Amino acid sequence: MSRVYNFSAGPSTLPEAVLAQAQQEMLEWHDSGMSVMEMSHRGKHFAIIAEELESDLRSLMAIPANYKVLFLQGGASGQFSFIPQNLLNGKTKACYIKTGAWSEKAISDAKNYCDVVLTASSEAEKYTHVPDVAGWVIDTDAAYLHYTSNETIHGVEFSDVPDSKGLPLVSDMSSNILSRPIDVSQYGLIYAGTQKNMGPSGVTIVIVRDDLIGHAPKTTPAVFNYAEQAKNQSMLNTPATYNWYLVGLVLKWLQGQGGVAAMEQRNIAKAAKLYQAIDQSALYRNPVATPYRSRMNVPFILADENLDKAFISAAEANGLYELKGHRSVGGMRASIYNAMPEAGVDALIAFMAEFERTH
Repeated sequence: MSRVYNFSAGPSTLPEAVLAQAQQEMLEWHDSGMSVMEMSHRGKHFAIIAEELESDLRSLMAIPANYKVLFLQGGASGQFSFIPQNLLNGKTKACYIKTGAWSEKAISDAKNYCDVVLTASSEAEKYTHVPDVAGWVIDTDAAYLHYTSNETIHGVEFSDVPDSKGLPLVSDMSSNILSRPIDVSQYGLIYAGTQKNMGPSGVTIVIVRDDLIGHAPKTTPAVFNYAEQAKNQSMLNTPATYNWYLVGLVLKWLQGQGGVAAMEQRNIAKAAKLYQAIDQSALYRNPVATPYRSRMNVPFILADENLDKAFISAAEANGLYELKGHRSVGGMRASIYNAMPEAGVDALIAFMAEFERTH
């Protein structure tokens, strides 16, 4: 077997130890006589998996007791609509910060439910930075302030928690959750698709403060209603059981690596050396302003775009996959989530240097 270094933005690379354990337990989980994917979500065996999943996530993120943890379906894209349905609570406005393609999509869906106050936007600068807070517009009559903590496509990441001026702070953390410690108590709601930093696709994590749920209008479908899902331990409908199990394995792997604080140090080191290689090159360029460069998703552009195809082809020949940038922005992108080992970043840097030397 020869595994490549997979730099995909999601679904992304998983820890080999997790894949090996899943392989070992595929036919039978813990003397249960069955595979996890065959278990009833109401059965005693899956109850253990579900309880450990929530407990481990609460431990890793130090989630306070007055927050519900939900494991849902529909991806972060589904939450773009579920959030206003659950959080507006009779209000007609919500504030949004636009820093890339995903916050743009969140805004588009929110407009179906309320008036969107554009607190700040970097669209005019092609999403290369976080707008200066001096120019932000926050309407204190709004229901919440929403931002995307890391823009996967454009490679822009917030380094600080925005000041929401008292509004409940809502954040899409799909591509940087568990990559750095955060204070959950500063947020009203955090959500994330699992397919980037937590496991395979198919599970959406929602961490929401108790006082913000229970206010959805009667027209909200029950499976989209946070209060209903919380009452039913996220099992109002049959959940993606095997994916819950895999996310749980990733969380236990993360605990074994020293937790989120230890992982942050690794992520800082990986990103720093890759950005240094790009900045010192005459062939490659990163378009994002330095203070806002993502640790998770590193886009870069070749000086001659005619070399793009040759770069991708040569990279794959060297075991470096999924480096093509998103179709909306072009160029290249290396996603270096928690599960990407430093050796993978080193291999990419060595390849980039050799490609530049020969081209």
